[in-house]
Amino acid sequence: MRFKSKIVGLLALFLSACAPSSVSVIGGTYYAVQYDFAEFFAATDGRNFQVILVGNPFPNMDQNTVARDLLPVMQAAKPRPALTFTYEAPVERPRPWYRLVLVVDSAPDLGSYAVCNGETRTGPHRPGIFYVYAVYCRNDQAMSETTAWVQATGPDDPRVSELFRQLFQVVFTDSPAYGRNLNGRGGMRN
Repeated sequence: MRFKSKIVGLLALFLSACAPSSVSVIGGTYYAVQYDFAEFFAATDGRNFQVILVGNPFPNMDQNTVARDLLPVMQAAKPRPALTFTYEAPVERPRPWYRLVLVVDSAPDLGSYAVCNGETRTGPHRPGIFYVYAVYCRNDQAMSETTAWVQATGPDDPRVSELFRQLFQVVFTDSPAYGRNLNGRGGMRN
């Protein structure tokens, strides 16, 4: 009898591991050779940093309301510089023009080069899933990119906040393995 209950317990554990999770998933990443956290830090510390949000992750809600409600969630999960996320475009386009483009339910063939050059296409919405393709751009060049998704019910769902915390650690990594770190050295430390 004990053997049977152990098998049933293991089977239940296996099935629960295969069930969809409510944990954020970060997809593959890309960092341009030119990616430099020190440059990102210098460009954004104490300044506004534009976010371009494309699509609506919660189509049962008004898109403007979703965008408004996501901004403080992103701000609370922001990366290390003392930046302020904003949707407002600068009056004059700065050179270089740094921004984060978030494409919700992006088309599967959409690439970061196209995104940084103004092309954004969405694919079909996955009900109950917050899926975003994040691209950090400098002018028309992608500095970094990744995807992230999580089961979520709305912008105030705590899982969305956790997704942004993890997403920003990836998109804006300060790892010395990618570009120069804050002390100006490139690559891995010896």
